[in-house]
Amino acid sequence: MIRTHVLVCGGTGCTSSGSQAVQAAFTENIEAYGLSEEVKLVQTGCFGLCALGPVVIIYPEGTFYSRVTPEDVKEIVEEHLLKGRIVERLVYADTGAEEIVDKASVSLGDTAFYKTQKRIVLRNCGVIDPDSIDEYIAMDGYAALGKVLTEMTPEDVIKVVTDSGLRGRGGGGFPTGRKWALCAPNKAPQKYVVCNADEGDPGAFMDRSILEGDPHSIIEAMTICGYAIGATKGYVYVRAEYPIAVRRLQKAIDDANAYGLLGKNIFNSGFDFDLEIRLGAGAFVCGEETALMTSIEGNRGEPRPRPPYPAVKGLYNSPTVENNVETFANIPQIILNGVEWFTSMGTEKSKGTKVFALGGKIEHTGLVEIPMGTTLREIVYDIGGGIPDGKQFKAAQTGGPSGGCIPASLIDTEVDYDNLTAIGCMMGSGGLIVMDEDTCMVDMAKFFLEFTVDESCGKCTPCRVGTKRLLELLDKITDGKGTLEDIDKLENLCNYIKANSLCGLGQTAPNPVLATLKFFREEYIAHVVDKKCPAGVCKNLLSFTIDKDKCIGCGKCAKNCPVDTIVKTDYVAPGHKLASYSIEQAKCIKCGACMSGCKFGAIIKK
Repeated sequence: MIRTHVLVCGGTGCTSSGSQAVQAAFTENIEAYGLSEEVKLVQTGCFGLCALGPVVIIYPEGTFYSRVTPEDVKEIVEEHLLKGRIVERLVYADTGAEEIVDKASVSLGDTAFYKTQKRIVLRNCGVIDPDSIDEYIAMDGYAALGKVLTEMTPEDVIKVVTDSGLRGRGGGGFPTGRKWALCAPNKAPQKYVVCNADEGDPGAFMDRSILEGDPHSIIEAMTICGYAIGATKGYVYVRAEYPIAVRRLQKAIDDANAYGLLGKNIFNSGFDFDLEIRLGAGAFVCGEETALMTSIEGNRGEPRPRPPYPAVKGLYNSPTVENNVETFANIPQIILNGVEWFTSMGTEKSKGTKVFALGGKIEHTGLVEIPMGTTLREIVYDIGGGIPDGKQFKAAQTGGPSGGCIPASLIDTEVDYDNLTAIGCMMGSGGLIVMDEDTCMVDMAKFFLEFTVDESCGKCTPCRVGTKRLLELLDKITDGKGTLEDIDKLENLCNYIKANSLCGLGQTAPNPVLATLKFFREEYIAHVVDKKCPAGVCKNLLSFTIDKDKCIGCGKCAKNCPVDTIVKTDYVAPGHKLASYSIEQAKCIKCGACMSGCKFGAIIKK
């Protein structure tokens, strides 16, 4: 009889930290101690606290072990599984608590990271074995599909989705029910359902984690959508760089077919639905729905002019509904729990929850799911644990290369679609990068623009040429060669690109530049007028000097310098025995190696 469950995170984050070796060590030790009949080892999806991986949770106690190594496993098995004694040194100490009286009492749900979260989309991630269809069914999996096919008409389904107020979680926030309703009346020999799992934003891993931790939820939702709009074929377009997600999703599709939950005559309803995976090659533009469909068709991923919209003429010129992974993951729970349940969460125009990939200068990087309307302050400080090393919060970038930034002055903004749009930002797919006082906002805008320049498909001139000209202007500014006129040119060119680009990639590419110009214009002015980078990031505007009175003449900086630009002087500071050093500015490449090696604070960066 099973008395204990050991859950080991098998998401990409923990896998990269060595969770597979931890799992193998558990298998070996559980067998060695004769516990195979009493202890069940389960590989799950992402728990969310990615920075603490590999993560292990032991039930029924709910003990949350973090940063577990294969060498720790023998102790956990001997002490916890055999003797019932918690291995306290491995228990996650919740930094959100003022004082922890009993470390063993800190379960996952008790931590500050999880207390204010509301997990709907991520409800099964870190809870079930994603490779087990039986575990998904035990968590009410496919119950929504059964209800839809046996009790509801297609019109009923669309009405529920529409009344729920669910908006697309992929970027623009278009109402999901309206999209389905636009497609349903269109007659065609074949209609399609497409799931966008391309997820190309830097730092975003929401869709990946859902597919890795709960793949059946996407299969169930796409089948429900197919029934609602009259489609019998679906495609999941997922990037090939997600091997764990692809493998688990394919197994889930195979198992669903074997159980009669995909294929012919599902639930004896007369409804047929088939599902396939299409692998993307990692082109960011293929996150745009028409470019994605063009890629599925076997062509180069380029967007198409709209109208006609995909609901009328989409994949293979047939009526098509496309939603992203997170949008679909909400559908089964809305069907099962009802409209009132879903609309009780969120704000007036943004219902439900939103998943964010929290990264950057933050204590707790990871995956969070919070009700719409949660303030940025709560996300950064209550859930994320604040900024490391006592640094000050400066801004948060939302929406990746397509988004904007929220400055510290607006940290109490309630995060939903309309509030972010009102301040010149956008929700995007859910990447949220936190920046501290050491971040140069001009450099940050340049980073995202470099990405969009590389990822432009080149089909339209405003995006292909315009983004390159924007990047050239930013390079000029960060090199210390910019003028005030260049700042005006930046703004005008941004507005032109937004208004004239063919697809969402080009239309949103200027957003990081426009947002930083709006909230941090003084940094641009400092770069062009004072020829200084206030954050000390832009190399061509930096200088490193040695305070001759603090230099003890040890010579470590000279040894660390890769270009031999640090030379000995004749000056000996009072109280010191050796002559100090100085930096030849003309040869300095501003790498900072000298400063990182000096223990005496003699090297100054300005």
